[in-house]
This record gives sequence, C-alpha cells and structure tokens, in this order.
Amino acid sequence: MKTTSRTVSVDVDPPYSVHVGAGLIGDVARRVETWPRAFVLTDANVDRLFGDIARSWPNSFVNVVAAGEHSKSFATLEQVLDAMVAAELDRSSGLVAFGGGVVGDLGGLAAGLFHRGIHYIQVPTTLLAMVDSSVGGKTAVNLAGGKNLAGIFHQPVEVFADTRFLASLSDDEYRSGLGEVVKTAVLDGPLFDVLVARSDEIMRRDAHALVDIVEVCVRTKATIVARDPFEKGDRKLLNLGHTFAHAIEHAAGFGRVPHGVAVATGVVLAAEAGRAAGLAVGASLIESLRRLLTTLDVPADLATLAQRYDVELGPDEIVLAMARDKKSRHGAPRFIIPLAPGTVLRDVELPEAALSSALTASAWI
Repeated sequence: MKTTSRTVSVDVDPPYSVHVGAGLIGDVARRVETWPRAFVLTDANVDRLFGDIARSWPNSFVNVVAAGEHSKSFATLEQVLDAMVAAELDRSSGLVAFGGGVVGDLGGLAAGLFHRGIHYIQVPTTLLAMVDSSVGGKTAVNLAGGKNLAGIFHQPVEVFADTRFLASLSDDEYRSGLGEVVKTAVLDGPLFDVLVARSDEIMRRDAHALVDIVEVCVRTKATIVARDPFEKGDRKLLNLGHTFAHAIEHAAGFGRVPHGVAVATGVVLAAEAGRAAGLAVGASLIESLRRLLTTLDVPADLATLAQRYDVELGPDEIVLAMARDKKSRHGAPRFIIPLAPGTVLRDVELPEAALSSALTASAWI
C-alpha cells in the first residue's frame, strides 16, 4: 500500500528532490523511462530480494556486485565501468543505484566518472542510506589506507526512499541506520527528543514513525548541504562521529563493524574526548546519548562494540588510523564536538591525551 510521499528539496546546483514514503518504488519507472538506457547497479542481497523490481524497469540493464564493504574498491569500480561500456551506455543514459550505502557510493562514483558524468538516481534500501549517504552527492571507494579516500562530488538527479524496504533489514543493518539517525539528532536538537519519545515505535519499525524520522533526517541534511555543497564549512558538521568511526572500521577491518554503529559510538567518543579536553560538553548529554543508544540496542562504547562484533580495538591503533583520516591536517585529525543537542563545534583539534583518555575509558567500560 502506498502512502502519501513527502518531498524534500535539495537546493544545490542543479536542485533535486528526495521522495520519502512507503510504497513509492513504483515511481522509479517514471524517471528510468526518460533515459534511452538505464544501468541498474545493485548487490547480491538486494537482487535476491528485489531483483524482479529492477528488471521490470524500462530500458534497463542490471549489474550485480557482491554485497558488503569490500565492493567499495577500485577493482569493483573498474568492473562496473567496463559493464557500463558493455551495456552500450552513452551520455544520455542514466544509472540507478539500487541498494544501501555501498551501492550508492559506488554507483554515484561510477556515474560521475563515466563519460565524465552521467545522470543517476539513488534508490536506497537501508535506513543508513535513506537518512544519510543517498543525499548530498558524496561518492567514494575505500583504499587500503582508509575509508572513502578516493571519491568525487556528484549529485543525483532524484532520490526515492521507499521505507517499506526497511522491513527486510537485518537487526545489524537496522541498528547501523539508527546510529546515523542519532548522529543527526545531535545536530538537530528537537529530533533528539522525538527519538526518546518514540523509541518503542522505532524499535518496532512502525511505518509511520519511520517515514517521519527519515523525512526529518533528510531535511536536516538537505539544509546543511544547500549551505555548503562541497564541504568547505558547515557541511563538516555531518562528519560528527565519523573521525572515530572510520578509524574503528579501519582497525576492525572494513565490513566487520556496521558503519552507522561505529558512527554512534564515535559520537559518544567525540563528546567524551571534548569533555576530557575541557570543552563545555555537558555530562547530561553523554548520559542521554548512552541511554538513548542503549534503548535502541546500539553500542555506546568500544567495549560493547568489540564484544558484539568480536573484534579487537586498541586505543593506540585507533589513534593511528585517525591520523590518516581525510579530514586530518598534517596528521592531526579534526573533530566535530557536540556540546548539547543542537549545539556542536567543528574543526576542533584535540590533545592526544584527551583522545587517549576517552578511548581507554570506552574500551574498558
């Protein structure tokens, strides 16, 4: 059953719309049929569950990559680009990124490179992709030295976030999305209170609650992206928790820890490290974050995260990985530090002692 979709405008150049609702996947054909040839990129898991939908779109050629973070590589990117050539795409063709964040990042990068840029749409199937990676035009693959180190900005021409797909997610995939939702709530103070009030509905994956939450997250990101499309200023706020998260993912081995789960733990670590550095981080924020994440069954500290995903996460290894982060300057990482819901600082360089203190305490809770 299709609900009335909500539409969020992303006011970049050129602008595009993000459609959020349950049952709007049928609208994708409207966009695809405007292209003489459509290249649908998806992964094995999405193809198994929803491949018949992709194959019903007009003028389409479906290409399936392996599921998981390992597909965000130059090797897979080359295979995708070769498949686009074999499918006889040209500059009037389009690409559909039909899947989660990995497919969205990989597909967006392939679209941006092919013939120096063709149109593409995002059809996210995970909560994380709906609230974050499908919006804003960031595309990338990973390198051996770190996550998302090779990429470009290439905005989609439309995004279709059908929340019915969220019923198919594993608990881990759903928790990963919730991690990004909590990050957004720290940036947008009112959303934090909504998450606390509606946590039971969220855990039940209530259809109405999910449409509401996804819409608010998309609006929050769209507002920030419109102010700063190329991450020169305020868009850096969206990296809250990510410097820690990317280091956690690198130290654990890409794909071992879900990205949004690492982000959620990273948000708490950013608050704790900021407090250790003497910044005005309220103790109530840290406690509220821990309580909310525990209610949503998302790890709030390194000890819980390491136990759940059976990984070893040494503080020294995480500090070393952070020095390689693309947001670092001369080996010194920069952080987004939350002071309270809706109040954050950006481009903060923290003393190594504060980092070590926060990481060590989190690893031994």
